[in-house]
Amino acid sequence: MYKNFFFSEKEKEEILKARQAITVFMKFGSNVKKSFYLQLKLALTLVPDLIGVLDESAEKMFPAKWVKMTANSKVLPSARDLFNVQAVSAKNGKVWLHTHGLCRCNMTELEILESDQNNYQNHYNLLSTYGMYLIDKKEEEDPYWNGTYIGRLINDHPVVVTCIPWIEGISEYKRLKLGGAKDRQSGHNTKTSILFLYTSEQDERNRVLSKVSIYDKLWGENPLFFFSDEETNRMRDLARERFFYVEENFQKKASSILIKVGLPLKESGSFEHIWFELLEIKGKKFKARLTQEPYADLGIHTGDEKWYTVKDVTDWIIYTENAAVNPSNAYLLED
Repeated sequence: MYKNFFFSEKEKEEILKARQAITVFMKFGSNVKKSFYLQLKLALTLVPDLIGVLDESAEKMFPAKWVKMTANSKVLPSARDLFNVQAVSAKNGKVWLHTHGLCRCNMTELEILESDQNNYQNHYNLLSTYGMYLIDKKEEEDPYWNGTYIGRLINDHPVVVTCIPWIEGISEYKRLKLGGAKDRQSGHNTKTSILFLYTSEQDERNRVLSKVSIYDKLWGENPLFFFSDEETNRMRDLARERFFYVEENFQKKASSILIKVGLPLKESGSFEHIWFELLEIKGKKFKARLTQEPYADLGIHTGDEKWYTVKDVTDWIIYTENAAVNPSNAYLLED
């Protein structure tokens, strides 16, 4: 669901050898993605030949190629680029998930307590999706205790999440051995909140909280988490801006290229986004074969071949020998 930044051995070696760095401090404004975007541009302007960027607030590294590509793009970074989710595990198999980077966005950090080795990936995706939602949402309402419809389980049950300040939410946990007060004496002691679920409308009205683990047998292999309209549109714009990578690599006979096309739904004004296999490019048009059956009646079926333009594209994947490359990690295609 989310990118993992890749550093070549040469890049790692250069970063380890580095003896100088410039620190850029910035107070983020109301549009935190624009602030982060400006910060990247400033870093690149100050050090045009930079070898990487350490995001101290989010506690993660960005490769130089990603920084240059993002700073020179007309599309803002994703909300997901502004924070990091870390996992701390204990000997008993429990996992503590928590974010870094959200406080600089004038928000609370987020965490999930008492996750485990079998379910932490789904909990990670839940935490990441909710963090992105809080950054992208337009309303200024307080997130505490307010339910947010963030996804669906394999049984089609809605996933409604909320967050509670740590000092209040910790009372829901007894005999906590990981993520408690002792783990916050020298760090992780900033403004932070614990994620909980509402399992029904009645529970939400009465503020009856359920731990995230209550759905552990219902996540399945591929639970559905929702992107905001802002993130969906951002991904679409980025896919179109960087579509030239598809054209270049199709000419190089990449092993396989998939293109996601937005197909209009009758009478609703919305779209179903569905994957096609690229077959041919001719000028500003491309021919592709549908790889899956649409959910809606679109008059097209698996295996059908159609012509589209870049204006129809909402995402793409280029499969190379080393990686599955998408618009967000297209820096991997740079020499």
